Amino acid sequence: MFITLHDESGIALDYVTMALGWDPVRTHRWFGANSKDIDLNAAALLFADDQIADVVYHEQLLSRDGAIRHLGDSTTGEGKGDNEIITVDLTRLTPQINAVVFIVTCYTGQTFEHIENAFCRLIDSVTGVEIARYDLSGGGSHTGLVMGKVFRTNGIWQFTSIGDAIHARHPAEAVPQVRALLV
Repeated sequence: MFITLHDESGIALDYVTMALGWDPVRTHRWFGANSKDIDLNAAALLFADDQIADVVYHEQLLSRDGAIRHLGDSTTGEGKGDNEIITVDLTRLTPQINAVVFIVTCYTGQTFEHIENAFCRLIDSVTGVEIARYDLSGGGSHTGLVMGKVFRTNGIWQFTSIGDAIHARHPAEAVPQVRALLV
């Protein structure tokens, strides 16, 4: 599914937000052991053609050009709604960046089949309209997901939904798997 990023008036979208949410682990005491917290992470991988150029995630909250910002790391999923948010100003991305790929990884290693009420979504930051949404809970024996990508063609930004499972706990582990999806 390709979506040209513009609103109903035909004006190109300049700002998008990737949001990630999940519920914390319910504490169960079974034979004296507590459940381990779940730490999901939202990340944006910036590509110049098929080469990784920059990464925005919980350890690097701002892209080099300042166009992409991670608003902070949630290590437990506490709170209602979005737990991690990445904002993107498409007008400020450097010209060599032609794709931004949004991923979710589980830093603590749980697979999506064990995570409750998890979702990720892409939003038009100006209107608040949800462009894409994935429900991640019960999603299988993988620790990551390539949500989708915004990419520039002839100066126009478009979004394509990907939805592919990956096995990665950290964005660095995801790069080779994501690069294969760019071609």
